[in-house]
Amino acid sequence: MVSRVRRCTLLVAVALTASGVVPGVASAEPLAPVSPSLVSTLGSATGTMTVLVHGADLAAARSAVQQVGLAEVTSFDRIGVVAATGTADQVRAVRAQPGVTYVEGNDPIEFFATSGTVASRSREAQQTLVGANGAPLNGTGVSVAVIDSGIDPTHPAFAGPGGATRVVRSLKGVCLTEDTTPSCLVDVPTSVDTDLLAVGGHGTHVSGIAAGTDYTLPDGTVVGGSAPGSKIVSLSVGAGLLIIGADAALNWVLENHAAPCGAGVPATTCPPIKVINNSYGPSGGGQFDPNSATVLLQRQLAAEGVVTVWANGNDGGDGSTNLSNPPGTDPTPGILSVASYHDLGTGTRDGAVSDFSSRGAAADQTTWPDISAPGENIVSACRLYLPICATGLQPVNGPGPLDVGTYNVISGTSMAAPQITGIVAQLFQADPTATPGQIENALKSTAYRFTAGAPYQQAGPYLSSYDKGTGLVDAVAAATSLGAGRP
Repeated sequence: MVSRVRRCTLLVAVALTASGVVPGVASAEPLAPVSPSLVSTLGSATGTMTVLVHGADLAAARSAVQQVGLAEVTSFDRIGVVAATGTADQVRAVRAQPGVTYVEGNDPIEFFATSGTVASRSREAQQTLVGANGAPLNGTGVSVAVIDSGIDPTHPAFAGPGGATRVVRSLKGVCLTEDTTPSCLVDVPTSVDTDLLAVGGHGTHVSGIAAGTDYTLPDGTVVGGSAPGSKIVSLSVGAGLLIIGADAALNWVLENHAAPCGAGVPATTCPPIKVINNSYGPSGGGQFDPNSATVLLQRQLAAEGVVTVWANGNDGGDGSTNLSNPPGTDPTPGILSVASYHDLGTGTRDGAVSDFSSRGAAADQTTWPDISAPGENIVSACRLYLPICATGLQPVNGPGPLDVGTYNVISGTSMAAPQITGIVAQLFQADPTATPGQIENALKSTAYRFTAGAPYQQAGPYLSSYDKGTGLVDAVAAATSLGAGRP
């Protein structure tokens, strides 16, 4: 039996118009609204805190921070947001500054893991279809970004031809830690195990599901990601996370997706980032907040051709209330939320929704996940000495004689999301000109409607359900709809 690691949490801010008089501050202007987590703490807080100050533009946010004496930590220039730290009184005061539109708390985040399968048909697509470049449909020509605890680039799961790692860029988050920089991220060599530095393991497992190299292990287990031909950009935001660090990672992708290794590195070596995996979210769901920095960043990413994938959460539910991960329910085309499918150990496509997979509210279609992918009992890269990997209790030896216990079984929507992330890379290989909206449509219009769980209902142009979305992903059908051909 697979043990389950503690369910994971990201408290994403929900828009709330909080008005009134800030103690000690006189202002004729309406006060900027604040996020719910900040509302709950700001009234009585007396110590130092960190916040995200939104401005009408970057200059307004930066000026407001300076005027009240907050210390800037970093800025998200494209969306006019400044992260800053200071006293509670300074945070109260910044709400009254001209041009401030919203103030968010620096909420904690954790991962959606509770401890493959061929059900997604990704492997079949790799074996039977070719992309626009004539190569097998394995994500070649695409980089995937994984925002997570980190990655072990020396793991055999990420070895490319000749043994060189397919991790082409590795960054480590340093916001509010030992070495804060203007971007909150520093480059580390692609030989450094950032998952070990974070005392994690989650990011390596997730990256292996999205883009792990194919192997048949000594015990006969077949492993490998949805896009084993893709390149990987790892953004390590640590095992103990805060929203500023995660948003800084999204912001880095926004600023660097076209040339993630720098302008002088050819795309053949380091392709553009076309999809981002986010396997973290709030415990208990929450209301979608269109004003949050997370949403502003992912909407700009979609406008620039990058798909954002979210795990839908591990809180189960029965449809009576919304438990879905808020940023994943963004209706913007190209932003996807993923529920967990369980094949019940049969390897078929007529299994069930995982019990732990978060459900939306049956009465509110805007809260439903977009699609399902295998997320239960998933074998991927995971070394036993890392905490989350030790919980799997089903270690499997890797391909080499020294690879003892280098794969393990973990469950969670954290594992379902990267299945979709890798398939998105396959779809961009099938049609490099596709928009994020066209990628989403290809996935949802071809999904396999397995019948377990809630009935499907018309939800916009698709049949969908509050527990599994439009159904189980079908990589072959989605790729074929975008023009992938037979070799």
